[in-house]
Amino acid sequence: MVQKKAHEVDDFLAHPSRIYPVILIYGTDNGLVSERANLFARKTGINIEDPFSTIRLDATDIDHDTARLEDEARTFSLFDGGRLIWIRNAGTQKGFANAVKWLLQKPPEQTFILIEAGGLKKGVALRNVVEQAANAIALPCYSDDARSIDHLIDDVLSKFDLRISLDARDMLHKNLGADRMASRGELEKLCFYAKGKNIIRIEDVSEIISDVSTTSQDEIIDAIISGNVSTLNNNFDRQQSSRTSLFIILHAVQHQFQKLQEFRFIMDTENKSASAIVSSARPQIFFRRQKLVEHALLCWNAERLARAMERLYTVMLESRKNTELAPAIVRQNLIALAVEAARARR
Repeated sequence: MVQKKAHEVDDFLAHPSRIYPVILIYGTDNGLVSERANLFARKTGINIEDPFSTIRLDATDIDHDTARLEDEARTFSLFDGGRLIWIRNAGTQKGFANAVKWLLQKPPEQTFILIEAGGLKKGVALRNVVEQAANAIALPCYSDDARSIDHLIDDVLSKFDLRISLDARDMLHKNLGADRMASRGELEKLCFYAKGKNIIRIEDVSEIISDVSTTSQDEIIDAIISGNVSTLNNNFDRQQSSRTSLFIILHAVQHQFQKLQEFRFIMDTENKSASAIVSSARPQIFFRRQKLVEHALLCWNAERLARAMERLYTVMLESRKNTELAPAIVRQNLIALAVEAARARR
């Protein structure tokens, strides 16, 4: 049985071993699962941008065609360095678990099988298969504790060459930790805001967090995910007139799309309806927005949501580099997201 404790995962990821060709990264912190999967993929030395070297699959597809995993794993690489089969959205699929079990009886020598999954309870087939195999390893990911949050703060701030006061750090502790990706995004937003300063103080943290007008942000977000370009433009103009920070707007939109990703993952892996997910969401979604979020979940599939998140991260960087053009850059890209939503609703 090979399973790392939560605090041992980072050490293993720093030095991947071919002793374990099958790696399962799972947990309730979807952002941390994604971050660690990307770290592992880069550490393998395999070109993750080359479609011949890195094959990206969905666990649901393999669940319906169990032979596909075996076929992909036995395909030889055209280049030195081996291959990576990167599988997302794994969960309770029995067919997929059986495919992994069959593969582990004679695992490939030059191929890594990287599996991303959500929270897997003890006894779930996939987790049992991996934990009981001598040539596979399970890496759990849970919400950050105080020590992990400190490490994350230091990691992000070091990339921006920034320091932080003790009281500002304490305030961050109260607002971070539920999801690694969201926490990292919050810290990067803060660093962009404080760029040019030597040290981040509590006033910076307080301003960037408290400067959000929830009602106005919801109107912009709802216009984007529902595909209402006219409403989006009107509310964006209103935000600009009130001199609301573009970073605040972008962060609010990012946060909504992260939640949609989380909800969509549950839809795809646990076969729950959009209405069931929205009604049971915590914190609770305001009742007037529930139907809109339900419709958004039906229109925005996992692939569209991934593209949207990539676009938003790029916009955050580009708007910071080009401050004079930032309002136009942000508006144009938010409109592009709204247009995509409108097309998906047809």
